Amino acid sequence: MAKKQSTKQEAKIAVIGGSGMYEIDGVRNVKEVKVKTPFGDPSDAITLGEIEGVRCAFLPRHARGHRILPGELNSRANIYALKLLGVEQIVSVSACGSLKEEVKPRQFLIPDQIYDRTKDRPCTFFGEGIVGHVGFAEPFCKEISGALAKSARALNIDHHYGGTYVCIEGPMFSTKAESNVYRHLGFSIIGMTAVPEAKLAREAEICYATVGLVTDYDVWKEGEEVTVETVIANMKENTENAKKLIKHVVPELAERQVSCPCTSALKFAVMTKLDSKNKKTQNKLKLLLQKYN
Repeated sequence: MAKKQSTKQEAKIAVIGGSGMYEIDGVRNVKEVKVKTPFGDPSDAITLGEIEGVRCAFLPRHARGHRILPGELNSRANIYALKLLGVEQIVSVSACGSLKEEVKPRQFLIPDQIYDRTKDRPCTFFGEGIVGHVGFAEPFCKEISGALAKSARALNIDHHYGGTYVCIEGPMFSTKAESNVYRHLGFSIIGMTAVPEAKLAREAEICYATVGLVTDYDVWKEGEEVTVETVIANMKENTENAKKLIKHVVPELAERQVSCPCTSALKFAVMTKLDSKNKKTQNKLKLLLQKYN
């Protein structure tokens, strides 16, 4: 049996997003930590700080200076590193395009479903001698999503609650044909980062939800096609509202009893018999599987 691997218990709540997310007014006792994982290095050093007395971890998804493409992200290392720090809840913040007329730029959308259109990204911690099948019918933690919507209402942030996030490979934006197909299928927003983050968080038994910061109408709306200039301009205002949202929701999340189905996703997931498991892989996954061994 693999020796148990202890978490550092640095923070129970994490925010994954742009580097500006840890520059929230009132964050105290800030420090940076570099975390090594069996899956390589995370995107950047993780910033730890306190919001309203609650210890939080902040991870700039694309690294400081925005240096990593969506398809280049080492999401396994990012999620594993947060697990090592004791994180139990993750709020993801990401820019996205709108696929619905009523979902307007500079609004937020808190999705409840994902449609995966990525192609080349490692989406699981399993493999290499250990087989695991984790349920993913409800990809986002309902309790965190509900808390985010409640905070958005309290702050009068224009938002939508519920909808499908279609995650594409990128880094290019959609063609008009693709954008119109996604609209025909009823999707709400389009982005490049929710997968595999949400899948890996579920395998790590960490509650995970995302906030889509709407910057554009993708390319389906004539005369308002997405451009980098549009995204940057709208992201600036969105980021300020996102900071307010994070500051408001973190104390709420700190009060919740984390006992939803997210926390036992691996209970019956592993199909490989104990005496058949690859020892090297078992060692890599001991942080995730040790409570079931």
